[in-house]
Order: sequence, then structure tokens, then C-alpha cells
Amino acid sequence: MKNRIAFLLLFFLSGLMTSAVSGDQMGRTALIALMNGYLDALVKHDPSSVPLADSVKLVQNTKVTPIGEGLWKTATGGPTAFSIYVADSAAGQIGFLGVIGEKQLPTILGARLRIVDGKITEIDHLVIDAEKHPLNPNMEKKPRSGLVEPLKPSERIPRDLMLQIANTYYEAIVQDDGTVAPFADECQRRENGGTTANYDANSCEEVEKDDFYIFRKMKCGEQLSTGVMSYITDINRRRFIAADEKMGLVFAYSIFVHDGEPKIMKIKGVPGITERINEWGPFDLPAAHVFKIKNGMIYEIEAIGYIVEHGIKNGWE
Repeated sequence: MKNRIAFLLLFFLSGLMTSAVSGDQMGRTALIALMNGYLDALVKHDPSSVPLADSVKLVQNTKVTPIGEGLWKTATGGPTAFSIYVADSAAGQIGFLGVIGEKQLPTILGARLRIVDGKITEIDHLVIDAEKHPLNPNMEKKPRSGLVEPLKPSERIPRDLMLQIANTYYEAIVQDDGTVAPFADECQRRENGGTTANYDANSCEEVEKDDFYIFRKMKCGEQLSTGVMSYITDINRRRFIAADEKMGLVFAYSIFVHDGEPKIMKIKGVPGITERINEWGPFDLPAAHVFKIKNGMIYEIEAIGYIVEHGIKNGWE
């Protein structure tokens, strides 16, 4: 406990990550209602039904997109039971990670709205192509309870500290060191619905027992310390959109960069496995993450992303 408190105090005082505060001060309920109204407007293909600023900018899958294009044309259904909202009154921003209808298919969406003076000024859509990525069974139901249950007041920490802790997750991956981030033993990571860390066959979807299976069953921190993620060169363009103190949630966007090296990944601490071949070559992966932070530790990670060519921009540069 003492070590954890010292860890949190160090990051709190370091100023590793600060957040832009708009001062708009919309409440959580109003922000969530605005996001639901926005998602409803997408389905109706009616931008006039939401308060868009004249200068509003929309980026969909890293491309600047005119209002009325992209999801404004292809959305066919509103949020399903799998919906996570991360509302940040201090920043005037809200993130949504969940399942909607697009082209009559259940589709994963990570969306972000920035609000200034009651108007939506910035929008992000990260859409996972449902034809390439059929919906995982885990996303056909409600999110894990830990993601959608409010924290007790005693379990909460300040929003700036929440943002800093979320950033340590990315650092733990880049440094191949799971001790860099304060993972709870129960922490489970899911990517596009599939469980990729702390897999439990009794409570998760059935997965193939391939050469990643032994790593999939590991705890979050334990897995990252093996070097199995060393093919990830960098995680940059990190944008910490919203921190919801009541829910203990942080919503973030980033780009996972892969330059194709090392060709052989050295594996540590796994009996019978000393290396894995990196056969994927160069590519990038735009991603959205939701972190559940309770008592200063990461308890849940819900991530989405898709593979693109190496060297992309994110639409906001």
C-alpha cells in the first residue's frame, strides 16, 4: 500500500500529463444526453438536429470528413446495450465506446465530442469495419459491470491523476515493463471485444488455443513484462479526452506505431518460450481506450482499433 501511494504521489507531482479545461462546465447528465442526441442525429442523417458550431471539425478514421459524410450517411441504428460513456464536465468533452448500427450491421464505434459555449466544436469517429471485424460475442451484451458501475467516493481520485495513470498503461507497453502501470490483479483487457489479458475460459468468449493463448491468460502487468508486445515501436498522438471521476473512467485516443522490428521478439519469464517471430511488418493502428481506475489502480481496459498503413496522420495534426 505504501509503495502504491508513493507511486501515485510521484505522478501527481510530476505533471506528466495535463488536460485542457474548457470551463464550459456542462454536467455529466447533459453531456451524455448530448452524445445520445448526436448518435440519434447520425441515424436520422440530420446534422441540423444537434448544436454544431459553424467551425465544427469532424475526423473519421483519421481523415477530415465534411459534416453530412461518413457515419452521417451510413449509420443505421443507435447505441445498443453495449454502451460506455465517459463524461468530463471540466474539459467539456465526452467519449462514447460502444456498438451502433452501420450499413445494417452491428458496428463498434469510439466517438468524441468537444463542446464550447453549448456548441459542438470537434468530433471524432473511430469506426471498426463490421464487414472485416464481425462483432465479438462479448459486445453482444452489456459491458462488464466494472466499467459501468459508479465508484464509491472513497475509491475516487482527482481527474488529473486519473489521466496520468492512464498514460502509464501506454508507457508500460512501450517499455515492455508491466510494473510501470498500477494494474490491479483483476485487471482484464479486451480488444474489439476479444479478451487479450487475464482470460478466463469460464467467463469469457471461447478463443483458439494458439501460440498467444499462454500470454492471453496472464495478468495485464505480467504479460507486458514478457516482451510479447515488443513489436509495438511507439504509442503516440496520445489524446486523453475525458476523465469521469464519478465512474472512474478515462477515455483516450492514440496511434500504435509498428515499424516491423524486431524481427524476433525475445520473451522473458515464460517457461518453454524464449522468442516469437514478428511476422506482421510495418503498420499503424488507430485506437481508442477506456480505462477503469479505482483506488488509483487500473481494473478494466476496453480497447478498439484497426490496422492501417504505416506512417499515417491522425487528422488533428
